[in-house]
Amino acid sequence: MLRKILIGLVILIAIPFIAALFIDKDYAVEREIVISRPKSEVFEYIKYLKNQDHFSKWAMMDPNMKKSYTGTDGTVGFVSAWDSDKDDVGKGEQEIVKIAEGERIDYELRFLVPFESTSPAYMTTESISDNETKVAWGFAGHMAYPMNLLIPLMSFEKIIGDDLATGLGNLKVELEK
Repeated sequence: MLRKILIGLVILIAIPFIAALFIDKDYAVEREIVISRPKSEVFEYIKYLKNQDHFSKWAMMDPNMKKSYTGTDGTVGFVSAWDSDKDDVGKGEQEIVKIAEGERIDYELRFLVPFESTSPAYMTTESISDNETKVAWGFAGHMAYPMNLLIPLMSFEKIIGDDLATGLGNLKVELEK
């Protein structure tokens, strides 16, 4: 009887670990919005990381967070760092790693506290008309085995997607003033 219980427990414990072998370890989320401003104006605004203080939901989560900067904003190598006592904000930094002028900005997000991870992010601009620009904001992540089992449970598409959409909505309001 005890043997059957132990075998049952081992099987129950093994199932999630086996399932994690077949679950993708990477996830990506993107949202977009159309802003009634010329592409050059929109890109010129979003390429400066300090401007994220005016539209990013994450930058607004703790008005008392400490911020520091290294380098020249709007150029490759610029780093914007944050440090917050709030667990949902934590500590980390964002670096501009590539700029395709007028088209795309690539960032590297380095989260340090409450957990360590590095994730790529980007923003792109696409001209819809002379006075309309589609802005896409994307974020990708990776969770190693067996933590990747949490990807379908945590709904990154919704959680991160909602935050990106909020930020893009704020950006639209900011630029269309």
